[in-house]
This record gives sequence, C-alpha cells and structure tokens, in this order.
Amino acid sequence: MEKQSKIYVAGHRGLVGSALCRVLREQGFQNIVGKTHAELDLTDQVAVNAFFQAERPEYVFLAAARVGGIHANNTYPAEFIYSNLQIQNNIIAASYAVGVKKLLFLGSSCIYPKFANQPMSESELLNGKLEPTNEPYAVAKIAGIIMCQSYNRQYGTKYISVMPTNLYGPGDNYHPENSHVIPALIRRIHAAKLEGAEEVTIWGTGQPLREFLFSDDLARACVFLMQNYDDGEIVNVGSGIEVSIRELAQTITEVVGYKGRLTFDVTRPDGTPRKLLDVSRLHKMGWRHSVELREGLEKAYAEFQSRK
Repeated sequence: MEKQSKIYVAGHRGLVGSALCRVLREQGFQNIVGKTHAELDLTDQVAVNAFFQAERPEYVFLAAARVGGIHANNTYPAEFIYSNLQIQNNIIAASYAVGVKKLLFLGSSCIYPKFANQPMSESELLNGKLEPTNEPYAVAKIAGIIMCQSYNRQYGTKYISVMPTNLYGPGDNYHPENSHVIPALIRRIHAAKLEGAEEVTIWGTGQPLREFLFSDDLARACVFLMQNYDDGEIVNVGSGIEVSIRELAQTITEVVGYKGRLTFDVTRPDGTPRKLLDVSRLHKMGWRHSVELREGLEKAYAEFQSRK
C-alpha cells in the first residue's frame, strides 16, 4: 500500500475496524473510506456493489461482522450465520468486480475444532467438530476463508485471511448480554465498585485458559500482513500468552480498583478448557505484539469510563 492508496475499512466503527483506522492514520495512510450501517447495509448486495463501483477502493480490510459472546451466539444463530455470510460474500465479490489490489479477511479463532491440539496451529482448520455454541458464526468465517482462497486460485487475486485470538480494547461491546469476557467483566466489576457490592459472581471454575490481544496490536499485525504477506494460507494473530479466567478477573479488579471478593459459580459451564493460538508463523515473519495484558486492560478501562 502507498500512503495515498484508497483503503476501505469495512466495519470501521467496531473494535477491530476502529483500531485499523487509528493504526493506518498513525502510519501515514490518510485516504481511508468507511461507511456506517445507516449509510451502507453490507448485507444488501445491490448497495454494496454500487458503493464499490462509486468508490473503487484499492485495498480492503474486511473487519465487518456480526459478533457476540456465548449468549448471543446461542440466542441468535440464524442471524449470525446469515448476516456474516451475506457481508463477506458481498464484499469479496464486489472487490473482485472492481479490481481491488488486495483484501484482508478477518476470521476468528473459533474456526478451529473444539478439541483442537493446543496451541492451535493453522493446520488444525477443519480437523474436527466445532464448538456447538458458536458453530453458525464459525461456519460463516470458514466459508469466508475458503472463498478468499477460491478467488485466489481461480482469478489470481491476493486475498489473505487472518485469524485473531480473543480481542479487547477501545470500541469494545459492553452490552449486558452480547459482550465477550473482558468487557463483560469490566462492566460488572465496575458496577460492583460503584454499588459497593461485597462480591461479584463469575460463571464456571475460573480455571479455563484464554489468550487475549489488544485491538491495536491486531490492527498493526493486519497492516504488517497487508504489506508483507501474499500467501493464501491463513495466519494466526495472537500474543502467544495464556491466562486463566480467575487470573484475568483478579487483574481486572485491580485495574478497576474494586475491593470486594470474586466468587465462582461452579454449576455454570466453563466452556473449552484451553484456547491458545500457535503464532509461530507470524513470529517467523518478524511481528510480535507490543501491548501486554495489564497495560491493555488499563487502556480499555479508561476508554470504558470515558463513555459515561
């Protein structure tokens, strides 16, 4: 990408999209195009085609998606598979139609089988059954990967796919029912602090291990790959560091300044025991994360407080 290249960030107001816009501008890219949902419904093929014909972007970051936690995935499975298939189908096809030079598709670590070998390498894709609670979302993302690879094989395009680990940061979703683990814990522990509550109850044993990456780090990795990687094989993006849910919750209590106690409801499900990406492929290319978890949580909490 040249500094003057026209770059379309689909989903520019979301967690990943807003981070991409920040990082691109920091690196001197100014010709960035973004449309809100009110301005452009990405599930509308006619509208997406008209947008691409009018704007003719040279590079596309496909960060738009319908996302949510376990509750949202369980409650709205039809919307998750339909919306995500429509969005990515429309954008990838329109990109080819107008001759986009390169496209980066954002997948998710949930594409890997529920019982994949740990840490999960890119070769684990399609090697087993998916986690049932997010299967519709995962199937849509897998279809996006295969679609990019198919266009590359048939048309010689340069469409790459990136699989991020669990993300958090500015622009995150703090909805009471549809948020992921970090924003959910920040919101609940912050509320407990304000209310003077003596305890916060967390689902499960607290023992499952998870990996987290600050959103701006993912954005930096995406720009790095857009500039330096042309292979159609997927690339994992993560920190390579895992932490237990119990340790995560304790760190958040420290960041928030909550003095109460944490209790764990062991009658509630834990989910997958361990979920760590093998990021050796990305490390070999020369990219590593720069924001450690405590620093990232402090930045995320500061942004959460600024919303009040």
